[in-house]
Amino acid sequence: MDPVLRALLVKWACLALAVWATTALLSGVRVDGGAGTYLLIAAVFATVNVILGTIVRLLTLPLILVTLGLFAIVINASMLLVTDWLMDSFDIDGLGTAVLAALIISVVGAVLEFVLQPVARPREARSGS
Repeated sequence: MDPVLRALLVKWACLALAVWATTALLSGVRVDGGAGTYLLIAAVFATVNVILGTIVRLLTLPLILVTLGLFAIVINASMLLVTDWLMDSFDIDGLGTAVLAALIISVVGAVLEFVLQPVARPREARSGS
């Protein structure tokens, strides 16, 4: 399998698992559906984050710098609310819940990606060649 595709699939699965963990930890975040729904939510959230999130981060860069990056959490929460608006099977109670959800998704996703990093990297890169 192509290493770039493998890395993308691992990141997608990590994001889906992070969304699942968030629904398990926060009662204000709900998903109607199974594993496929979590994968779809992860794909929509990633797309919203890449397209809209990038634009918002560029426009609010001075505010992100002044707050030492803390405003980025609010942006991630806003991208979660946009994903909620786009998807009927995903529901978040409000901005406060979205901020907590963004924190949980970020932490769980980062830990999962760190743990699964050897799976995502090609064999040549792991062997040091």
